[in-house]
Amino acid sequence: MREYRSLALTVIAIFIVTLVGAFFSPTFNEQKTWLELFFLFGALLFIFSILVIFAAIGFSSFSLYLAIFLAAVMGMYGVEGALLVTGMTYFFWGSIFAMEVLLFYNHVKSAKEWFIARYTFKTFKNEYYAFYPMMGMLYILFSPSRVLKEMEEILKPE
Repeated sequence: MREYRSLALTVIAIFIVTLVGAFFSPTFNEQKTWLELFFLFGALLFIFSILVIFAAIGFSSFSLYLAIFLAAVMGMYGVEGALLVTGMTYFFWGSIFAMEVLLFYNHVKSAKEWFIARYTFKTFKNEYYAFYPMMGMLYILFSPSRVLKEMEEILKPE
């Protein structure tokens, strides 16, 4: 964690300097320019954060694609558009994952083959925890903890 301290301090310093610049600007136009810069830095930090999150889960090629897509959406529709795209991606991807887990729980052969073809236990576990809120909505239909134990036996942890 110590290696990221200087990076975090640099990011915080950038935001503080832009806010100080906006606060001490003599004209409204200069304040507006500093605030636009502040929001641009926030948008870039958001895109980078999404890239890091998806890369940490194990989807490095998808994270790069999503970061480029989010940058384009943010350029066209602003931060709200990027938040909407991120939320929709999480919802749809999580729904598909949760449905496949539900099918696996009910011993559907194609679901088992789907997981074996696409996942190691480590990547399954990362997605399992990432999409646990989506599976939580289906908690009345199955027990996600039982699925994790079964996947550990089938996918053989690394």
